Amino acid sequence: MKPLLDVQNLSVSFDTYAGEVKATQNVSFQVFPGEAIGIVGESGCGKSVTAHSIMQLIAIPPGRYSTGKILFAGDDLLTKTEDDMANIRGNDIGMIFQDPMTSLNPVLTVGMQISESLVRHQQMNQEEAHERTVELLHLVGIPFPEQRINHYPHQFSGGMRQRVMIAIALACSPKLLIADEPTTALDVTMQAQILDLMKDLQSQFNTAIILISHDLGVIATLCSRVIVMYAGKIAEEGKAQDIFHHPQHPYTWGLLQSVPRMDATEREKLRTIEGNPPDLLHFPVGCPFHPRCSYAMKICTQRYPDKTMAGDGHSVHCWLQHPQAPKPQKEVW
Repeated sequence: MKPLLDVQNLSVSFDTYAGEVKATQNVSFQVFPGEAIGIVGESGCGKSVTAHSIMQLIAIPPGRYSTGKILFAGDDLLTKTEDDMANIRGNDIGMIFQDPMTSLNPVLTVGMQISESLVRHQQMNQEEAHERTVELLHLVGIPFPEQRINHYPHQFSGGMRQRVMIAIALACSPKLLIADEPTTALDVTMQAQILDLMKDLQSQFNTAIILISHDLGVIATLCSRVIVMYAGKIAEEGKAQDIFHHPQHPYTWGLLQSVPRMDATEREKLRTIEGNPPDLLHFPVGCPFHPRCSYAMKICTQRYPDKTMAGDGHSVHCWLQHPQAPKPQKEVW
């Protein structure tokens, strides 16, 4: 099976008065039809920049694509004009943005905002677009869609606004759906409902999903494959069960250990990863995680580790995978 999306050695930089900020460096991954993959990591690791690059939403300048290709159905999106991308966005690739309140237009009804893409991409007339919009609102679980279609974003709760965003993203049945922190600021019950909705839509329409989050629980619920990013690079990639049960990178260990545990005692402190992410203006030599890594060796400060296969489809960039490296005892989480 050919990949629907093939990102090859993508490097995105931003030119600032202080210098070049390397937001992503040589990021490569594939997404197959109907597959859900997760991209995880701390804030500033390059997750959202990667997503916006796929949608061609990086402002140029100050942003620029230093290297790489983004192949969607075999075509390089980086060579497309703005008119070409306007036809692709919303039609072939949909996106759920992080904050629905700032993504929705406050002076237009939600019905107008959903039907806009139907009229543009599906060549529907206003009556057909209206009927389809009501269907979409019903599909995403908004009660009384015939009345709610005429309401404005401020008349919806946070969870309902997120459902409207999903309806907009799915209006034209896109082949790929990018969800950038879709459950941020939602309560646990609403998070579960949104994730169940995305699962149903994936199985119903065979839509490929890229789910971006810093919440490992959200990723585990939906995704079959996981990419762990750190400082604009991919630190580890593999099947979800390998990442969660057999992680190989110290950064992945730290992320898993920092998840709150149900069996923790009342006075037990939450685990953290000591230190701070590197300054992307002054990128450290070697592995970018070495200043925070308890297992760092001399070579970690000198050379970036090559990709090592730790299993079927499970790859990691870490010098601990070298045959001559010491084998640390990983803690159980």
